[in-house]
Amino acid sequence: MNRSARLPSLSSLRAFECAARLCSFKQAAEELSVTATAISHRIRVLEADLGHTLFHRKVRSVELTPEGQVLFSAVHAGFEAIAAGVAQLRAPTRGAVTVSVTPAFAAKWLVPRLDAFQAAHPDINLHVHASNDVVRLGPGSADLAVRYGKGPYPGLDATPLMQDRFAPVASPALGAISSEQIAESPLIHFDWHRGTANALSWAAWAQAADMEAPPLAKCIRFSEESHAIQAAVAGQGVALVSLLLVQEELKLGLLRVVPGPSLEGWSYNLVAPPLETASAQVVAVRDWLIEASAS
Repeated sequence: MNRSARLPSLSSLRAFECAARLCSFKQAAEELSVTATAISHRIRVLEADLGHTLFHRKVRSVELTPEGQVLFSAVHAGFEAIAAGVAQLRAPTRGAVTVSVTPAFAAKWLVPRLDAFQAAHPDINLHVHASNDVVRLGPGSADLAVRYGKGPYPGLDATPLMQDRFAPVASPALGAISSEQIAESPLIHFDWHRGTANALSWAAWAQAADMEAPPLAKCIRFSEESHAIQAAVAGQGVALVSLLLVQEELKLGLLRVVPGPSLEGWSYNLVAPPLETASAQVVAVRDWLIEASAS
């Protein structure tokens, strides 16, 4: 490094920055746990090195010269940047975990429980990837997934979370609806993204109820189950939906189950790559999902 780029000693610059910020050699000495004489000496060394007077010395305080102002702006900004970098390195790191779920499961089951997750695991950044597409699990993608189906899931660690059932639900605003009146009511339908449509359709429910299939001419159709649930809450008709996903609406009295049969759905399964290679944060999210699904 050539002489023009040589920097003064760090101790001299630290003493200068502190004295300039506090406008006092005495207070700078107290902050740096040295004597006022040591502060004065370091600053005189700095002034001699730079060839400029940096302070106007007064009886009870000091005041920066124009040259001192120039140096203080640069040195203060430098120490602030150093302090910010040190604070960032000292801050506890938060591990990131991505879990893939369907949009309906995210909206109606997972999101209402995220406050409890954050309270239990403040050190984990949970990323919720909501999609009906099956996401590959592994580095650079999702760490865990909650999948709806029967399996199998070859090469993955799979844990059943909850068994699902489907039944007609409606807003109390529509009045008491019996099974026989469903055919006369507006029906709410959502499109299945995989092959369960026939097993969990209005036709399948009518067969279980020993009734003729209700006409679908008055059917309101949605592409997402969560939207069908919201339409039912709004009193727009009767929806055949997952009872697991309307637990809160049933509890609050926003929906009620129409008397009659229910249909057995599939199960929600928690899947992940082999746990031997999983991080502690992934294992913590997995364990929390298992515990939350059991409560």
